[in-house]
Amino acid sequence: MTNTVLITGPTRGLGRAATLAMAGRAPGERPDLLLVGRSGKALAEVAAAARARGAVVHEIGCDLARLADVRAAAATVRDLLDSGAVRPLGAIVANAGAMTTDTRLASADGYEMTFAVNYLAHAQLIGDLLDRVAGSGRIVLLGSNTYSANFWRKLLSVPEADWRDPVEIARPATGAANPGMKAAGVAYSNAKLAILYYAHELQRQAGRDVNVAVFEPGWMPGSSLGRGAPEALQAIARGVARLPGVSTPESSGPELASIALDDRWAGLRDGAFVVHDKVTEVKPVAQDRDRERRLWAATAELLQRTSA
Repeated sequence: MTNTVLITGPTRGLGRAATLAMAGRAPGERPDLLLVGRSGKALAEVAAAARARGAVVHEIGCDLARLADVRAAAATVRDLLDSGAVRPLGAIVANAGAMTTDTRLASADGYEMTFAVNYLAHAQLIGDLLDRVAGSGRIVLLGSNTYSANFWRKLLSVPEADWRDPVEIARPATGAANPGMKAAGVAYSNAKLAILYYAHELQRQAGRDVNVAVFEPGWMPGSSLGRGAPEALQAIARGVARLPGVSTPESSGPELASIALDDRWAGLRDGAFVVHDKVTEVKPVAQDRDRERRLWAATAELLQRTSA
């Protein structure tokens, strides 16, 4: 696939590594790139680095915590496609992520910040551009195994999802005191479980012309995702990140690029969950038709509230 790839969150970590991996491909395999992220030095720098590798690049400034920005970014993409400035849209890579340490923090639209950035912003962007994805195009969402507990996650006190109605999940916490890191971890895991539910329902809604998959890059302690965590926890994460076998942007970024571009993944669909480069069965909790249908309806409701 050598059409255009849109990627969110291209300025740091996994997104930057994936962007440069795509830009560095051979001319016949290199896509045009639409980089959707916060305007500023970091976006300009990654765009320049991608151009230096030979890619056609367009920077699209967008704060994913503002749904009006997301809608404006989608309109810009449509204009670029209509004008012929880029090739047809072959893939959307919904990479950007955030984990706020205070679940009282609300987005510009009044939604809990982790859920707003990880999930709602991408649902808005994909919904606005779904009809512009070329036939057999790909939508790749960023997942995480944190939605379910296992021995190691319990050992490290990583909380699993605590699913509730999506409208309730989207509501910021209340109270004078910060709910703490456990609540922040639950919010992150809920957002990642929402992405799995959304991927399954999106495939049903999109039909056969688009392939939907979820990529899990592996645990990357010390990444920019946790930059709001207390410094002591960030220091521990940076130490763990040096251990053998721990994922890094440099190892997982090219894997994400491959999911978006390579022929070996052309048949990947139905929200297939890829851990590094292996399709993996999700836990039973991550496949629930009733929850998936309810999330789809609730998402439309939440996005509609902010579209006036």
